[in-house]
Amino acid sequence: MTTGQSQEIIFFIDRCLGKKHIATALRNSGIAVEIHDDNFGQNAQDVDWLPEIGRRGWVVLTKDARISKNHLERMAVTNAGISMFTLASQNLSGKEMANIFLKSVSKMQEFVRKHPAPFIAKVYRDGRVEMWKDAQTLVDELG
Repeated sequence: MTTGQSQEIIFFIDRCLGKKHIATALRNSGIAVEIHDDNFGQNAQDVDWLPEIGRRGWVVLTKDARISKNHLERMAVTNAGISMFTLASQNLSGKEMANIFLKSVSKMQEFVRKHPAPFIAKVYRDGRVEMWKDAQTLVDELG
């Protein structure tokens, strides 16, 4: 069954998640992944790379919860039409983060297909994926 799956979802791994565990785990499961350092300089600011990710239509994976609290970064997420998933838990090893994203990947893919960008959703240890800030909330917060 290919209904709703005609366009491949590409996950962009934010630099704060590292380069190894998550990318390898997702790629080994057949998931399309792009890594921050393969596309942008190591010191690239979020407000600089987010618009390009939006243009490319990639889905951001991060653990940087500050993006939702920083006005300029939130504006960049909103204006670029970003679909973003952030880990709800902090202080996790690379392997733990990879396992959480692997457990959640089909839910994240379905979430992207059901919810219009921009949005920021949280991914939990148990594999749950829940809306944190939907498009309307992000727009309202910019006002």
